[in-house]
Amino acid sequence: MTDQPAADTDVFEIMRTTRAMRRLRPDPVPDDLIRRILEAGSAAANGGNTQRWRFLVVKDPAIKRAVQQLYQRAFDEVIGPRYHAAAPPPGVSAERYQRQHGAVEYLTRHFHEAPVWIVACLDEGSATPTRWSGASIYPAVQNMLLAARALGLGSTLTTRHLLYEAEAEAALGLPPGVHSYAILPIGYPMGHFGPVGRGALAEIVYGDHWGEPWTGLAAG
Repeated sequence: MTDQPAADTDVFEIMRTTRAMRRLRPDPVPDDLIRRILEAGSAAANGGNTQRWRFLVVKDPAIKRAVQQLYQRAFDEVIGPRYHAAAPPPGVSAERYQRQHGAVEYLTRHFHEAPVWIVACLDEGSATPTRWSGASIYPAVQNMLLAARALGLGSTLTTRHLLYEAEAEAALGLPPGVHSYAILPIGYPMGHFGPVGRGALAEIVYGDHWGEPWTGLAAG
């Protein structure tokens, strides 16, 4: 049982409140909900509609534990020191940034306890991954994050395992030519959904020429 809402259908509200949920309960997630999330992923845009994406659903504790050890190593060596040295991002207070860091540490320790992982991959074959490869997988990842939110499930987009890509993909059992682009740990969240922390549009949107304000913001 969960105290999260069964579903939310307003797409703008879903987008506005799809926080990274890093504290997840170990309670099982029904396969029919995972199927709906995967269907949302497979509805996403992708280059030439080639549909080279592949989604690995992982529940095996041994596989998750093997990847979690690499995940922990990446935190200890790279992510943790980066958080300690960085200033809060736009739209986020120092206090909220510290809470975020705490949630990142929690996910690191409990990554393998998330009941379901969806590993988002591309079947590259013999081709070398390019700068635009992600355009054929990350829209699917975002669709799945939004679908999880709509179903009352928490998740977060994480790519930290790629700091040890070869070891992680070996632990996941990926065949030659298939590469992972993200892992989505999925479960019922311990916390509650709410507005994401972002900076003002005026700081990131320009009109016609780089650095010049877009007049449409004034109209709003």
